[in-house]
Formats: sequence, structure tokens, C-alpha cells
Amino acid sequence: MSLDVRLSAAASRWFAPAEPRLAPLFCLVLLAGSCALASFVFACATPFAAFAVVAGASLPLASALAVTAVAWMVNQAIGFGALGYPHDPHPVVWGFAIGIAALASAAEAKLLLNSQRSRGPAALGVALFGAYAAYEVVLFAFALLLGGTGAFSFPTIVRLGLLNLAWMIGLMAVCVALHLLSRMGGRRTAS
Repeated sequence: MSLDVRLSAAASRWFAPAEPRLAPLFCLVLLAGSCALASFVFACATPFAAFAVVAGASLPLASALAVTAVAWMVNQAIGFGALGYPHDPHPVVWGFAIGIAALASAAEAKLLLNSQRSRGPAALGVALFGAYAAYEVVLFAFALLLGGTGAFSFPTIVRLGLLNLAWMIGLMAVCVALHLLSRMGGRRTAS
């Protein structure tokens, strides 16, 4: 999963657990699996902004959007299938709103990652902040139309923002751990 932000060569190699041709598949498996876990644990608080940054940092825009869409589909399948969300129009429309917000988040993350002049990991933080803001703005716009603006309290927004930060750190830690394991495996094979 090679990062497509301008990190130093030393920093970017830590986030490369899969060779470049396998990066889309690796990212898809990582985010779809993470989304399934998050969907069961957090239901409506799936950290799509964190997923958007990982996808945006790992893949070209079209692939990042596709992976984000698959993660959203996993989330919706779990919600409406396993968690028993009602199948009436209001929750279905909110499901689509979440999908639109997730895609906007991925596009914003990619835009910010590509525009960073910084060569350090701070670029990921900027991208997460922007991706989360895009996600929340889109959801708030839908809340104005569908009702539910009361869910956008400052403590809730901060709590969910911190949840996204924790998930992004965790996902990056998984990438680093897999990179280290693959290097260790490569050394054993070479010996």
C-alpha cells in the first residue's frame, strides 16, 4: 500500500505492506474488514473519514472512491441485514446520505493529500480533518432536509472526530505491522 502523499522515502516505505499492483486489493480487504468490525461495534458511527484518508493515501482517486463505496456497501448490508435497520424510506435515504458523505470525504482526503507541501505525516492529519469536515457537512445538509440536526452537537462531533483519528492511527499501525512482517518473512526466505 504505497502512500501517494509526499512523505519522505523512509516514512512511505513503512506504509507499504503490499506491492503496488496489490495495493487496491489490500486496501479493499483492509477497509471492508474494518468497516464490518466498525459497523457491528459502532453501528451509525462508522469512521468513514478515517477510511477515506487511508484509501486516498493508498490509491488513485477512482480506486479510492471505489474502495470507499464498497466499505459503505458493507456498512449498509450489515445495518439493514444483521442489525435490523428498518426498511422504510427514511433510514434508506439516510443510508444513501452516508454513502454520499463517505464519497465526498474520500474525494476531499485525496484532494488535500495531493495538495500538501509538507513531506511529513502531518499531511495525513490535515487530510483527516478535511475529510471529516466534508463528511459532517454533507450529513448536516441532509439533516436540514430530513430532520435530525440535533445530532450535530459539539460534543458529538468532537467524539466522532476522535473516533476517526483513533481508527486512522489503528489502520496505519496495521499497515506498518504488515510491512514489518513482510520484511521479516522476506529475510527468512532469503536466508
